[in-house]
Amino acid sequence: MSANDKELQVEKLIKKFEYYIVIGLLAMMALVVFLSTVELAVIIVERMLTGEPKLFLLDISDMLEIFGFFMMILIGLELIETIKVYLVDQSIHIEIICLVAIVAVARKVIILDLYTLPPVTLLGIAAIILALTVGYFFLKKALNEKN
Repeated sequence: MSANDKELQVEKLIKKFEYYIVIGLLAMMALVVFLSTVELAVIIVERMLTGEPKLFLLDISDMLEIFGFFMMILIGLELIETIKVYLVDQSIHIEIICLVAIVAVARKVIILDLYTLPPVTLLGIAAIILALTVGYFFLKKALNEKN
């Protein structure tokens, strides 16, 4: 057996290992998203059915918590999409990763209590949002010009 054959066998073994790891990650992420969706449904029903009768079924803090949970599930779905694309194309699509980051920051902004944070923190979050969106814009522009 030549050195080239050994390298090919090692490469095949590594590819198989990588494939099974990615399948495992996909299964775990699907399980987490499913359980999170069930938990979100339980939270919504529980918050609507408990407590004293009022004009609105949910108050602001409940809605913010639910929106944050909802965004977390969307992030999980985007990560599943990233893993699926990786399995099919054997490459990571950076635009999907950028979108996941944008959704993650949006989730953080939704659940933040803006009145308790110092202005410097809000400026930092604004800078992150601006950097991600400008980066995504140029990324999409470059990809469109390439095609």
